[in-house]
Amino acid sequence: MHSLVTVTVLLLQSLCINGAEVTENGYPILWDKAPGVITELPSADGAVIINPWDYLQRMSMHRLLINATEMYMSSMGLGSIENPLWGFPLQLGWKLKSGRLVDPTGATSCGQETDPMCVSPQSWWACVNYYLSVIPFLAAVETGIVGQGLQFRILAPKETAEDYCTSYSNCSSQHVEMMAKWVIFYQALKNLSTSDIPDLQKKDEILGFMWSAHLSSLLASSKCNARLEYYSAPEGSFSRYWTDSVNYVAALHFHSSIEKSKPFMSPLPSRVLREGDSPPNIPDLSAEENHTLRIFKWMDSMNKVLGGHLVQMWRKAMCSEKTREKGQALLQGLVLDPKFAVTGLLSVLLEMTTSCFANVS
Repeated sequence: MHSLVTVTVLLLQSLCINGAEVTENGYPILWDKAPGVITELPSADGAVIINPWDYLQRMSMHRLLINATEMYMSSMGLGSIENPLWGFPLQLGWKLKSGRLVDPTGATSCGQETDPMCVSPQSWWACVNYYLSVIPFLAAVETGIVGQGLQFRILAPKETAEDYCTSYSNCSSQHVEMMAKWVIFYQALKNLSTSDIPDLQKKDEILGFMWSAHLSSLLASSKCNARLEYYSAPEGSFSRYWTDSVNYVAALHFHSSIEKSKPFMSPLPSRVLREGDSPPNIPDLSAEENHTLRIFKWMDSMNKVLGGHLVQMWRKAMCSEKTREKGQALLQGLVLDPKFAVTGLLSVLLEMTTSCFANVS
């Protein structure tokens, strides 16, 4: 087990060198340009105003959230870079850099060179990301994690405003389970940070609550799916693979710090896919990007062949901290190593699942 993890670490280091850069000076794209304190945001009529259709203001919500939760994250390791919430702004930065926040209809210049900080409400990627940025932020405000005692107003887009809830009460009425899970995460974060249980157990439980909330946001974001008609067939398929991949990552209770997230982010496609793009033979994408797209497609195909049981097998196999550690090495090898023997994945999962049942009995 130790040798498997060691080999994986070496592989990740090499891929960070060869892959696309998804950070600037070690942080998410334009992190230092986003407002880092509440007083840097505009206000009116006693409320702090946040425009999530401006990239820097959407990124600002992540900055405020990471700063506010740092005091509860000591079990994750030393320093704020170990905060697992870093995965969210890293994803947002990749979406900006790869052109996925641009208006896919072409009806406006939103996200284009003339308006680069504009986040299009017509973009499927921007819509799904709304549920992974605005929603966690609203729940953090509700639980007193961020801006205790302050009023916040989230601006709705000028078009398709009905698709986006903009307040805690409104979002709670539309998405009961999603908002409840984010509130549970923040409450658990507060409670666990002061509990007497070992840090490893504390860390695992915090990550479990976070990923449960993350999955609930993705489930609620199905409201965005009508926007997929604006994209090519390859991009539409990739969007589904990307969403489904979170099921595997969540089951690991993956610690999505900056350094642990970067290797998974670097080989994601650096542009929106077009008609005719067929991995692993897309000439203007790197070998790593082509490989990741091919593996995503293979995992989707295998899950379909197995009637959805690949995801179920994976979840059942990730029954303990030990199996989740092994699962992380497996997933990293599968997604990041072109020489990884995919044919042996099912047998390994069966072996892990059997050991889980043996330990229970």
